[in-house]
Amino acid sequence: MTDRTDITGTVTDIGGAPNLVLTRTFAAPAADVWRELTESSRLERWIGRWEGNPKSGHIAFFMTAEDEDAAPEEYTILECDPPRRFAGDTSAATGSWHLWFELVPKGEVTMLIFGQRLNPEDEVGSIGPGWEYYLDRLLAAQRGLNPATVTWGDYYPAMEPAYERLVAGG
Repeated sequence: MTDRTDITGTVTDIGGAPNLVLTRTFAAPAADVWRELTESSRLERWIGRWEGNPKSGHIAFFMTAEDEDAAPEEYTILECDPPRRFAGDTSAATGSWHLWFELVPKGEVTMLIFGQRLNPEDEVGSIGPGWEYYLDRLLAAQRGLNPATVTWGDYYPAMEPAYERLVAGG
């Protein structure tokens, strides 16, 4: 296990609300990264899968990376502008989460800007490391590596204090 205390997340005010924002860079065109983030079969490699008709504005999301038998969460699609921007709300068991991402082409690479609007009750000490973990799994999958080589124990609890300080300082 690696002792990971370096974090990539920041807290930024967007529209009057705090958002946890993380970035990753991919050596791929935006259209390829978009597919990793939106196609169910590709999502399942690193986080989970969805079922339903996205054109209806609602899907069921199964976070199978944590549990093969994960119960579905309703996900409402609020914005979908391929391959640039996506936003939606999930009815997570612990409360609703507003998640979004933007893809920014920069020459031969694409920057992913991923965010979650923070609710007052959100435990950023575990949410931040969670997104670090899943975004690194996404990077591994996109590079053709096994996402299982990215281990949760490398992220939590090592990053928890840094994320708690980030929110306390914001």
